[in-house]
Amino acid sequence: MKDQNRNQHPSTSENKHLLVIRLSAMGDVAMVVPVLSILVRTYPQLTITVLTRSFFFPMFSHLPNVRLYEADVDGVHEGVLGLGTLARELRDEEIDMVADLHDVLRTNVLRSVFYFYGIPFEQIDKGRAEKKALTRETNKIFKQLKTTHQRYADVFEKLGYPIDISNYTPAARREVLPRISDVTGKRKNVKWLGIAPFAQHSSKFYPVDLMEQVISRLSSETNTKIFLFGGGETEKKQLEEWESRFENCVSVVGKLRFAEELSLISNLDMMLSMDSGNAHIAALFGIPVLSIWGVTHPYTGFAAFNQPFENCILPDLEKYPKIPTSAYGNKVPEGYEDVMRSIPPEVVVSKIQQLLTNS
Repeated sequence: MKDQNRNQHPSTSENKHLLVIRLSAMGDVAMVVPVLSILVRTYPQLTITVLTRSFFFPMFSHLPNVRLYEADVDGVHEGVLGLGTLARELRDEEIDMVADLHDVLRTNVLRSVFYFYGIPFEQIDKGRAEKKALTRETNKIFKQLKTTHQRYADVFEKLGYPIDISNYTPAARREVLPRISDVTGKRKNVKWLGIAPFAQHSSKFYPVDLMEQVISRLSSETNTKIFLFGGGETEKKQLEEWESRFENCVSVVGKLRFAEELSLISNLDMMLSMDSGNAHIAALFGIPVLSIWGVTHPYTGFAAFNQPFENCILPDLEKYPKIPTSAYGNKVPEGYEDVMRSIPPEVVVSKIQQLLTNS
């Protein structure tokens, strides 16, 4: 009898329990949040459990009817046996259906187990063929692809829960607790500008010497305070050097927990980011995001949510026609190592000043 129920999706009028899976990376998990916010508002009777790494839990803390379940893939849920344990744990949570927003080896193992349990399981269509056509060197099909946010929404629609992702209300600003104020100082009549100058791949971040010129120019403006975001020892060292050299400039690396960084970001007037996770975090709070792009391109579908295209600063595409060379920035053709040097610092500064004036 159980076999007859495979792939049959429940009525949206019923109180059902949906498991949503996105294990990593930070930016991709952050992109889930606005889509999930629309889903819970559209279907308030739906109970949702998000399976992800515990580090990312604070991003979901404001969502009603959303539970969080840790994927301890480096511990008890490691390997095939660990994933089997995880699937059994989740079955005991009385999951009715699964939305896999990741589609990697681990989630495919879970899919096999949930299929055995007779639980409907839908996966994201990553559009691999379209992305390959967009990023190949010859016969490139240069057009805007479906956004990752819409691809997430499509999975929910396949489960019987269609949503309109244009109907988004940004997450509210979070409280600046005393521990955060100890780092930021009291907020006076100044604009708060976040700068996240790094990314996973060096091909996606603005050259350090050019970013230094941007920070130097902006730090001289007494009505602006700059907060530098990053992670890891190398980035920490660079950001602390800038903090020591420039006025009105504070590195938050190592000073705030992730949840506290989210609170600070929610109170910014704007964020300058690369094609990286901080752009998506700021966007979920409705913060204006200015993003600088290297060998990747917004057409791949990874631009920050609800941000206008003109807030994306691109290299000289006539000089570098192979852009985008990949969806993730991991492929840099010969001669494309310095594409971001075609973006003058004064262009970045001017756009920041424009956005801060309008914020």
